[in-house]
Amino acid sequence: MASSRKLHVLFITSEVYPLCKTGGLGDVSAALPIALRELNIDVKLLLPGYPQVLAGVKYKSKVAEFNELQQFPSSTLLLARLSLNKSENIPVFVIDCPGLFNREGGPYMDTLGREWPDNALRFGLLSKIGAILSSDASPIAWHPHITHCNDWQSGLTPAYLHFYHGKKAATVMTIHNLAFQGIFPPGSVVQLGLPMDSFDMNGVEYYGNMSFLKAGLYYADHITTVSANYAHEIQKEPLGFGLQGLLSTRRNNLTGITNGIAINHWNPTTDSYLTKNYSSKKLSDKAANKHTLQQLMGLTIDANTPLFGVISRLNHQKGTDLLIQIAPQLIKIPAQLIVLGSDHAELEHQLSMLAQTYPEAIAVRIGFDEALSHLIEAGVDCFLMPSRFEPCGLNQMYSQRYGTPPIVHATGGLLDTVVDCTPTTLAEGSASGFLFEPVTANSLLDAIRRAVQTFHNKKTWQQLQKNGMAKDFSWNASAAAYQKIYSSLVR
Repeated sequence: MASSRKLHVLFITSEVYPLCKTGGLGDVSAALPIALRELNIDVKLLLPGYPQVLAGVKYKSKVAEFNELQQFPSSTLLLARLSLNKSENIPVFVIDCPGLFNREGGPYMDTLGREWPDNALRFGLLSKIGAILSSDASPIAWHPHITHCNDWQSGLTPAYLHFYHGKKAATVMTIHNLAFQGIFPPGSVVQLGLPMDSFDMNGVEYYGNMSFLKAGLYYADHITTVSANYAHEIQKEPLGFGLQGLLSTRRNNLTGITNGIAINHWNPTTDSYLTKNYSSKKLSDKAANKHTLQQLMGLTIDANTPLFGVISRLNHQKGTDLLIQIAPQLIKIPAQLIVLGSDHAELEHQLSMLAQTYPEAIAVRIGFDEALSHLIEAGVDCFLMPSRFEPCGLNQMYSQRYGTPPIVHATGGLLDTVVDCTPTTLAEGSASGFLFEPVTANSLLDAIRRAVQTFHNKKTWQQLQKNGMAKDFSWNASAAAYQKIYSSLVR
């Protein structure tokens, strides 16, 4: 493998911001490689060649062709550069396979929200080429010491490498959300070129089907997930989603590393999406963003009415149904609510009806809007994240950085990154938001009322805001933790 002393890492992902993003994986795939490169690690990404990826990368050149992978259509491997910020261009390998990736819609679903019927083949190809590039069978000169796989879409890479007997990279498998497992019929094993003896409980078999994610978790040299608390939660029911036994068995090779955030992109002192920039030393300027937001969304303009915000996929996991239940009581406090997101059609409809019923107090925008998401983080007084489970979560960290205390269910990465506001934590200077449990509508409403009471005590509220803004949510510590794991595997 690589002869240089510099650590080489192949980072395999199915999405990366700003080219394609459906959730936190896209953000992590942009931010973590930059932080690793700052530690002098040579990181290269491997991506599927969706139209938006091919259009968004620069300086494309062909470096290999794969015309004889029996189970897969012919594809071309391109080397390109991806601009992730003003100073950083990341090298990326792109799999150009028009038959699998050149189509309208999202990475995993068509324009009507239906999963692509050939997803096993599409992400089987991503995993297979990832495995080839990670072995001495690679057609290119650059070889990784470590291959870092992310979620089910690259889960077969460790399996392919397990059954390859030449020199190969060590593998790390990161779980961003265990609920998505890449489950396909048992016939997929042969179709994707894995040996039949891999279809076993000690292998890729999952309750009679094949699971890409289980393959990664079983065969990878090390497993990580995106917060310390979530690493414990997934070793037991209900958040183990059928994989708790395997994860508990592998607990000595399982590490929780809390995600960071892109602190340059999410910075209230420089954010170009804001009406007025502000800092913890000049918090009064935050109010201009609230005024703009209330005006933009058609709400009553009132600085003294607490304004709550949600930016989320609208589904059961994210607790959207709880939010809908308590919305009429929330506005009677009185308070206001802004929701930005999409996913479940019926929940979208129910939220839209609430906005029609209470137009001066509730505003809903279906879809995603980067500019509006920044303005919401700055303009609302308090951010709501009633997720039933949350492997890490990013918005609660954005919120604290923007002086917007979050209200979160005490689960996963939310519990790891938000300190509940109590007399003790206020005295210690650690309080940064509000935790609630159990995950019920009443418990959420109680936390909201507790936040509103604190909001009306301006001195305490400002201390809470400043505590959150003082936290270090950069990728520095997280990247160093990954570097430590990589180094241990190379040794």
